[in-house]
Amino acid sequence: MQSTRVLTGITTSGTPHLGNYVGAVRPAVAASATPGVESFFFLADYHALIKVSEPARVQRSTLEIAATWLACGLEPDRVWFYRQSDIPEIPELTWLLTCVAGKGLLNRAHAYKAAVDRNTETGDDPDAGVTAGLFMYPVLMAADILLFNAHKVPVGRDQVQHIEMARDFGQRFNHLYGEHFTLPEAVIEAQVATLPGLDGRKMSKSYDNTIPLFAPREQLRKLIFSIVTDSRAPGEPKDADASNVFQLYQAFASGAETDAMRSAFAGGIAWGDAKQALFERIDAEVSPLRGKYEALMARPAEIEATLRDGAARLRERHATPLLKALREAVGLRDLSVAVSPVATPDASRKGDAAQLKVYRERDGRFHVKLVVGKDTLAISRGAGSPAAANAQVDEAVRDGVAALDTHFELPDGTDAAQVVEAMRALRAGA
Repeated sequence: MQSTRVLTGITTSGTPHLGNYVGAVRPAVAASATPGVESFFFLADYHALIKVSEPARVQRSTLEIAATWLACGLEPDRVWFYRQSDIPEIPELTWLLTCVAGKGLLNRAHAYKAAVDRNTETGDDPDAGVTAGLFMYPVLMAADILLFNAHKVPVGRDQVQHIEMARDFGQRFNHLYGEHFTLPEAVIEAQVATLPGLDGRKMSKSYDNTIPLFAPREQLRKLIFSIVTDSRAPGEPKDADASNVFQLYQAFASGAETDAMRSAFAGGIAWGDAKQALFERIDAEVSPLRGKYEALMARPAEIEATLRDGAARLRERHATPLLKALREAVGLRDLSVAVSPVATPDASRKGDAAQLKVYRERDGRFHVKLVVGKDTLAISRGAGSPAAANAQVDEAVRDGVAALDTHFELPDGTDAAQVVEAMRALRAGA
């Protein structure tokens, strides 16, 4: 059975904080140990360039985030762990998707609309200060996902729109050029998708309200005690569901601990006691990881080697073969193997033109059929994905009858050479 591919990335624009850990790192690392799951973890340094123009900050953040994932239990030998900028196929795919992405859809992207709305409110030109990078952000994100045909992408609720746009771009490409992409699904952990920051808003570098994941113990305590609360005195019942302190506690506590804290809130626990309990609960989980993180940060060359190795293996296994198939699909081809269209009997009649059809069997494997009218001239033996199925056609086009015999079954009496020529004609746009 084909494994489920799960892809997660964090933009390298700041120091990892508790929100990153709870909303992305911790659940993704845990999920990577699930049988039947193939996990992809990447450092989104191209995305960082959209909003950060300080090279040293991007470099430092990349190191910190890589060390964070490794400290939190990521095993590079069991998952794909890489840096976005080490995969040149990502920007190439971004351009291919740009050529099918609808501008009207991009106009509705939340980040772009928010920037335009701010400019409109202040009387500025709608696009003042808006870069093409910000506008095209959803296409780059789509390339991150579609290049590896990810099935599931853990995201916060504010990123769901980008997954839907990735599905749209992938679907448009498939419609034009054949079934190459799996359409991804967004995955949200309902309780911890977004974590409140010090001021109650979503914990975010943009709001400067974060709690660094690996802050020293005393700094962690100081930050937790600075969390905004209401003025209810000790002994007064407190609304747990409206409390930032409780929401943070819930993200780290077990079900029994959460129930006990909810009862304490109803009983009027003092804010100082609630914050102390929160500090102790977070520190108990983070403290062992902090030591691993500090040791990794002292060995940056090892982290660099790990990322480069991950990217090299990933390109060989997934990225390079898929881009080769996509280039062929859109017509970026070797001119020395161009061929003339192949005529077939009665092919001029409507409905009798040769076609390559990709379909999925009940066992989950993908097959390709070469049909002329109602006749099937060849059918592939199956592959794990649409891209792999199309790659078998590309191999037959490139290597001829030998490759055709490897991947396809032909009805008795069918001329294998003619089948190959028909496939070449179709690939050439006949």
